[in-house]
Amino acid sequence: MRRLTSTFLGYAILVFFGLVFLYPFFIQIASAFKTQADAAAHPLSLVPHPFDTSSFLRIFDSTDFPRWVGNSVLVTVLVTAGRVFFDSLAGYALARLRFPGRGGVFATVLAVMAVPGVVLFIPKFLVLNQLGIYDSYAGLILPLIADAAGIFIMKQFFESVPPDVEEAARVDGAGVFRTYWSVVLPMARPALITLTILAFQGSWNEFPHTVVAVQSPELFTLPRGLADLVSGSLGKGTQYPLKLGAALLATIPVAVLFVIFQRYFVRGANEGATKG
Repeated sequence: MRRLTSTFLGYAILVFFGLVFLYPFFIQIASAFKTQADAAAHPLSLVPHPFDTSSFLRIFDSTDFPRWVGNSVLVTVLVTAGRVFFDSLAGYALARLRFPGRGGVFATVLAVMAVPGVVLFIPKFLVLNQLGIYDSYAGLILPLIADAAGIFIMKQFFESVPPDVEEAARVDGAGVFRTYWSVVLPMARPALITLTILAFQGSWNEFPHTVVAVQSPELFTLPRGLADLVSGSLGKGTQYPLKLGAALLATIPVAVLFVIFQRYFVRGANEGATKG
């Protein structure tokens, strides 16, 4: 009876905090289907009265939402592909290659993970401006093409791969890159899926970098465009249904990706953490 009671209380606490965490998201969904008057009069209600979908039509008619989506898709696809390739390449080099300064390079990677992103805003702007890629797609994409966390995840995973597999490939005449590409990389599918999800989510939701990298509305991604909506770019009124509806649409791709690949994500993260 004591064990049953403790189990019940444990799950009850988990459910309570889960609902507390999810309640703002439920409000977002409900408010997206409210009228402007209903959202203003009952902002915390979870039942739209009346049920209205006109805000979603206005998102596409009154805003540059389609352009923001296109920019986000372009940036996210290129950044995700770049991170998966370059992070795995760097992780393999740090895990397997012996070269002078290897320990220092890995320590630098760990140090970069500890630096708050806000500290790099001004240096990042100065570098982009000096290179002549400020306010361009190159400025949006290139600084995000690799990240320290992805390198760390891939390094930890590659160290779990038995060296005998690579030795057999080298005996057959495979070089370093061939061994990495054809032998080791296919074995790293859980880690690659983990890295893909993290890179997709990070680049899709990236906001601070867009503030530093671009200023032209034509280059706004979804987070920057939504911030523009929240700041009142549409004029009078709170327009909660429109703003929350746009935010809901922006959330769907990441949520769907995570639901589909969550088991690979958890497995890859656990394997990397175990070796860490």
